[in-house]
Amino acid sequence: MTPIFQTSTYVQESPGQHKGYAYARGKNPTRSQLEMALAALENASFGLCFSSGMGAIDAVLKRLRPGDEVVCGDDLYGGSYRLFTRQYEPMGIRFHWVDQTDLSSVRAAINAKTRLIWAETPTNPLMKVADIRALAALADEKGVLLAVDNTFASPYLQNPLDLGAHLVMHSATKYLGGHSDLVMGFLATNRKELHEELAFILNSSGANPGPMDCYLALRGIKTLHLRMKAHCENGQAVAHFLVAHPKVGKVYWPGLPDHPGHAVAAAQMRGFGGMISFDLASGRIEDAMKVASSTRLFALAESLGGVESLIGHPASMTHASIPREQRLASGVTDTLLRLSVGVEGVRDLLHDLESALAGV
Repeated sequence: MTPIFQTSTYVQESPGQHKGYAYARGKNPTRSQLEMALAALENASFGLCFSSGMGAIDAVLKRLRPGDEVVCGDDLYGGSYRLFTRQYEPMGIRFHWVDQTDLSSVRAAINAKTRLIWAETPTNPLMKVADIRALAALADEKGVLLAVDNTFASPYLQNPLDLGAHLVMHSATKYLGGHSDLVMGFLATNRKELHEELAFILNSSGANPGPMDCYLALRGIKTLHLRMKAHCENGQAVAHFLVAHPKVGKVYWPGLPDHPGHAVAAAQMRGFGGMISFDLASGRIEDAMKVASSTRLFALAESLGGVESLIGHPASMTHASIPREQRLASGVTDTLLRLSVGVEGVRDLLHDLESALAGV
């Protein structure tokens, strides 16, 4: 087992001559091992761990300068939206919100000031699937950076760098950690200069994770392949159950043949994952609140990707920071519920959902 180097500073051979480690904000041996392991999972040459997923995203945006522009998806994690609009827009960074499943919309939003395409795929919470290879080709054509948030898929199901992306980001809190006991972010790239720039930002800003969290993440990824298989199998069963249920409206899961992004997902992913969103047929927000509060195995909580199943109401939880008008325009309704399907016995999970839906 990789030791937990619970130290803040390191003995030096002579003044200014250290043995590879000087101060733990910059490097820690436990963290270095995790960065190499996670980079290997993404087929990347370089990796950096951060104290949270938002810390990782923040480091990417710190490369921008006033007047620069970013092309984002119109369905985005609420924390990312909050960081973009409330921290960086006032600094003079402009963000364009487009449907990234439509390459012509992405192309139309790019101009001489564009520096970054920020993509989630599958998206949170509507499970839109962008064609990473097509986005990468467009980014190369226009000379801009393509960064992909790969949190929902995990490296087990999808490797954006292999498809041409320049940078991949994870909230390692989720599937990489896998047990809801750590908060961490991760960036990987094959570009040495980009890695060095981001490493400088990390060391300067101090958004580094502690060694205990790095140890937990190292432990978690040892079962990533086992957990992701179970997430995918249970996700498929839950998605088909929801599709057939009379009280459920639209179901968002890229494994369904009628999902708009099914063909792209099948081409660039090795499975469809355990993240599912669905609307209630009644259209009543009180019904959504009741279902979210009535499950027993699906715990009502934010986050995702742990071994335990979670249920959430995006409009009042993970995406509450997005103005209601914008949420509704993108399809995040007041009756939308999001599931992170865990690895429990699938019959127990289906019974839990059936009982909750019977109450509305």
